[in-house]
Amino acid sequence: MAEMMDVPMEMTAIAISAPGGPQVLVPQRRPVPRPAADEVLIRVAAAGVNRPDILQRMGKYPPPPGASDIPGLEVSGTVVRAGEAADMMIGQRVCALLAGGGYAEYVVAPAGQCLPVPEGYDMAEAAALPETLFTVWTNLFERAYAVGGDTVLVHGGTSGIATMAISLCRLFDIDIIVTCGSDEKCRAALDWGASHAINYRTQDFVAEVKRITGGRGCQAVLDMVGGDYLPRNLECLADDGRHVSIAVLGGARTELFIPAIMQRRLTITGSTLRARSVLFKSLVADEIMRTVWPFVEEGRLRPAMDRTFALKDAAKAHTRMDAGEHVGKIVLTI
Repeated sequence: MAEMMDVPMEMTAIAISAPGGPQVLVPQRRPVPRPAADEVLIRVAAAGVNRPDILQRMGKYPPPPGASDIPGLEVSGTVVRAGEAADMMIGQRVCALLAGGGYAEYVVAPAGQCLPVPEGYDMAEAAALPETLFTVWTNLFERAYAVGGDTVLVHGGTSGIATMAISLCRLFDIDIIVTCGSDEKCRAALDWGASHAINYRTQDFVAEVKRITGGRGCQAVLDMVGGDYLPRNLECLADDGRHVSIAVLGGARTELFIPAIMQRRLTITGSTLRARSVLFKSLVADEIMRTVWPFVEEGRLRPAMDRTFALKDAAKAHTRMDAGEHVGKIVLTI
């Protein structure tokens, strides 16, 4: 194992003391993890806060087998130690997708799930990229086959996922319709670059999508709501349209009229990312490096940033996300 500098034996990390509200997030002293042959140890500069962290804190989304019990699915920082298969990365500024462990001063990550942070790119912004970028890329572009000229619908228009989807759709010439819960959030989504924003509290999003598309419908829907949104989402699709579920915040069950799916040749699919293999995530990282990272290096892809909090204030960051008032990403800095 090679290392860049002295690394302490212990670090501060944010643990979940028991399932519950933000107050259960407490600083603890933990041993600094050691990287395996194909892993790196990152001195963390910043860690992204994501909805799965909230669910894990509440006891509803346990980490997959072998993953750290510390929350945090993405970080940025500097590689300070590495296994023998990754020692060429020591000293590099990277951002990384994790299965857990990000709310800490140090974290181990598979080398294949790291992406280089360009010089001059803000490290808090870099920490806000991996989780949403991997999620949107694998679901909207790979599973829903979104391409230039398509129109897509994404719910939760000011969330980290939706703001990343807006950014990527702008880069790849895709019209994106988003839904939001207030006129203020609709304006924020439009300011960020959404083609259209629908206030779902005052407008019927199915009727609005049909109006916007001239009755044709959209080619793809990326859905985090589930429940009774799913049949309504299918009404928004054009023939041969694709629906991708990535969360069920509004419920895990619904009823569908199957003949309509058959007659209109609709595709219903979905995925979760956290439990996928290191090999799969590494392949996604390679594809993102080829297709998306040039935009990062040019400064044309940056995440929508809401607010940053110190690591010790992780509970305050979760309180902000729980309130649902954020626009873009919440990040912890170290």
